[in-house]
Amino acid sequence: MGAIESDQPLVWSDRLLLGHSPMDATHREFVEVVGLLQASADHELADRLESVLAHLERHFREEDTWMRDTNYPATDCHIDEHAAVRASGQDVKQALAGGNSEPCRRYADELAKWFPGHADYLDAPLAQWLSKKRFGGTPVVIKRGVAHSA
Repeated sequence: MGAIESDQPLVWSDRLLLGHSPMDATHREFVEVVGLLQASADHELADRLESVLAHLERHFREEDTWMRDTNYPATDCHIDEHAAVRASGQDVKQALAGGNSEPCRRYADELAKWFPGHADYLDAPLAQWLSKKRFGGTPVVIKRGVAHSA
């Protein structure tokens, strides 16, 4: 999936489903909190950013634990990307505390652009790995309204 334009809000669709229910639920929450941050008025930015950062901590800790507990082969690369996103969020929080809201708005838009590719290229293989470990096969994912290209 290609990157979305930065002025488009992040919106949940079946295109983002990966077939691992706990991961899909966490990803829905990610889309919700990032979408709210993108739509925030200036006076809401600090609270909404805090919601995003708290979500990222839970979200990434959960995925990092799944990878470590199942000896997932691409753990280090995936965890490094999570760490970079978290570190950027802390930099943005500092800028916002100093009165600069522009990095926060850019961060929200960059998260919206980053996430679909991250889900496709790093989370989808993890979802398949987890399903193979648990059920012996990859998940079947039905995505309504998504055209299939060969």
